[in-house]
Parts: sequence; structure tokens; C-alpha cells
Amino acid sequence: MARPLRIQYPGAFYHVMSRGNEQKEIFKSRRDREQFLGYLETATTRYGAVFHSYCLMNNHYHLLLETPEGNLSQIMRHINGAYTTYFNTKRKRAGHLFQGRFKAILIEADEYALELSRYIHLNPVQAGMVETPEQYEWASYSAYVGIRQTEDWLCREFIWNLVGGIRKKAAKNYRGFVESGLDRPCENPLKNVIASNLLGSPDFVSEITERFLNDQTDQRNLQGLKHLSVRPDPAQIKTAVDQSISDQALARQIGMYCCRQYSRVSLKRIGEIFGVSDAGVSIASRRMAGRLKNDKGLRDVVDAIAVDFQLLNVEI
Repeated sequence: MARPLRIQYPGAFYHVMSRGNEQKEIFKSRRDREQFLGYLETATTRYGAVFHSYCLMNNHYHLLLETPEGNLSQIMRHINGAYTTYFNTKRKRAGHLFQGRFKAILIEADEYALELSRYIHLNPVQAGMVETPEQYEWASYSAYVGIRQTEDWLCREFIWNLVGGIRKKAAKNYRGFVESGLDRPCENPLKNVIASNLLGSPDFVSEITERFLNDQTDQRNLQGLKHLSVRPDPAQIKTAVDQSISDQALARQIGMYCCRQYSRVSLKRIGEIFGVSDAGVSIASRRMAGRLKNDKGLRDVVDAIAVDFQLLNVEI
């Protein structure tokens, strides 16, 4: 089986998740969790890692991680390797603690870091462990909203800047943003992952592909590379949508949405095809995304069109 494509470069942002082998618990005590957080701290001092959010569940963990030195694999070998050694030594066991390699999704930070931070912090709520995120001790949320003193190695400023304000004002704004996810279901941002490991706008995907695809020589990553290299042209998507949807107005809206989601071209190029401005494409795409959340029948239609182009990524 092909290994997931790893793209590493200075300044990259990732959502990282690692799960216990056979979905067994990887944290059994307070001391375990404290030890793991200690390895996050040493990863900042030894390897320059920057942690923007974290959440330690019972059998897995989530990190929002930035790598100023472009050394994701080195950072994760340190964290998972050191913690496995600690865990096995403490419990006089041997063998794997984690289920395979860690999963890292390269993200476009300006577009998705804020949503992913909320997703990470709401994990304990969605799992039924607590009613509000501030009640969960083993996540960075309470440090973000000023309930407890933050760890020296936790970086809050980037996420705070995305909600606006300085310190207390930013903390209040962030609390409001996260708690809005308690009142209404929020779309899982990881639904939009491409080729199992990229999350961003078409322009971002295009840039990453152009920068790294031609230089990638590791044949173990070939499956992921092929997935990135066969993205359809928006004109092809428009034709497929027009052939599937008899209602011209609806076909136009779905066409712009699918082009925005599944092609690698700019909003300007999509707008040229549909005869609208790039802002018009963006507005139409957002409206269609809202309709799809509440209309399963329409969502099935769009998914079927995407399957025709082999674009749906079900490994989330």
C-alpha cells in the first residue's frame, strides 16, 4: 500500500492526529498526559516546533502544528517515539503504541487554521466527555480564553489574530467563535481534504502541486501524487454538471461550487467560464455549500458528479 504523501517545507502548517494501536487508550493517567505535553515542549526547544492548538483524547490526540524549519517528520519521531518509550517502560510492555504512522494534513493556515482550532477544541464535547470545551482539562482551549495560565510553548497569537483583538478582547472573540459551534452543528473542515493530506483553496493546492510534485521521487508516494495530478479542468466539470442537471439555474450554481471545490484554477478563471466576477463565484459557492448542508438529496447529486471525476476523498 502506498504511504501517504509527506510534503515538508519551512513555515508549513499541519493538522496532526495519531491514534492508539487497535484504538486502545494511549493516555491512562494524569501523569501520562503531563509527560506527553512535556514532549511537545521539548519539540519546541529542540526542533523549533510551534504548537497552536492541542487536544489529548483517551485513544488519540490532535495537534495544530507549524514547522518553521520544515522538519515535520523529525518533530513527530521525537514526540511519538519518546512517548512510546515512556509508556512501554512504565507499563513493562513492548511493541507499537500508535496505529501506524501519524496522519498529517498540510493546511492553508489563513483559510483553515481557525476552523481546525475550533474542531480540535470541540472534540471532547462531540465525544460526550464534557458539555463545554472549557471543562476539558487536556486541551489548549482554556488557555485561549484566559481560564488558566498558558504553557510557555503554546502559541495563541496566530489564532487570536484571525478573530481580531488583543489578548482579553481576542480571548473573548475566540470564545464566541468556538461556542457558536455548540449552538449549531459545524461542518467538519476535514471533509474538504484532498488526496488525504491537503486542505486549502484551489490556488493553494495548485501552488503546492507545482512546487513539490515534479520534485517528488519517492515511489511510495506515487498514489498520492497521481491523485493530485489528475484534477479536472473547470470546463470539464461544467460540462459534466450540465449533462447531469436539467435545471439550468441550478446547474450553474452547482457548476461554480464544484469548480471551486475540485479544480485547481483561480476564482478569476472560473468566473471567466461562467461569465461572472471572482467575487460572484465565491458568493455562489458559499450559498451552495449552505444548501448542501441541509439538502441530502442535492448533496448526493453533487457527490455523484464528484465521483465521476474520482475526486471524493473518503479517508478522513
